[in-house]
Amino acid sequence: MIKGIIIVNNQGKPRLVKFYQSVTDEETQQSVIRRVFQQVASRPDSFCNYLEGSIPEWGSNIKLIYRHYATLYFVFAVDAQESDLGILDLIQVFVEALDKCFENVCELDLIFHSDRVHYVLDEIVMGGMVLETNIALILQSIQDQAGMHRDSIQGARPKDGVGSDAIRQQLGAGSNW
Repeated sequence: MIKGIIIVNNQGKPRLVKFYQSVTDEETQQSVIRRVFQQVASRPDSFCNYLEGSIPEWGSNIKLIYRHYATLYFVFAVDAQESDLGILDLIQVFVEALDKCFENVCELDLIFHSDRVHYVLDEIVMGGMVLETNIALILQSIQDQAGMHRDSIQGARPKDGVGSDAIRQQLGAGSNW
């Protein structure tokens, strides 16, 4: 089971944090993020992309599986039953989906479009369990959601003949309103 997903930049600033096993208060969450970052950032890029460790909030048999892309660390904290290579592949699928959504994803995309990033992640992982790994199905779902969003915005706009004058009349407001 996936315990948490943390994306941090090279300075240790969290850009996306999702805990699937409860981490109670904000101070504890910050401590977990700091501990995870210190463990992965201290390793050279030539080392393997997973390490076994102990995060007291999640227990003793926790594996940190991560990838370092440009300025971001994508870290998945998982229990001992998860496959290391399977999670590395899952990270790759997540990054590819983000790359397709944002056309060369960068750290600023994660900051300014966090809602879309969370939606992409929720298509892949829900409740600590992997839902989907097929990139085509993930992208289709994201496109469907974007279409529904577009339709809802167009539906909220006034239609022909129902402009601001018609709204004023319906409300009983005069031309000074």
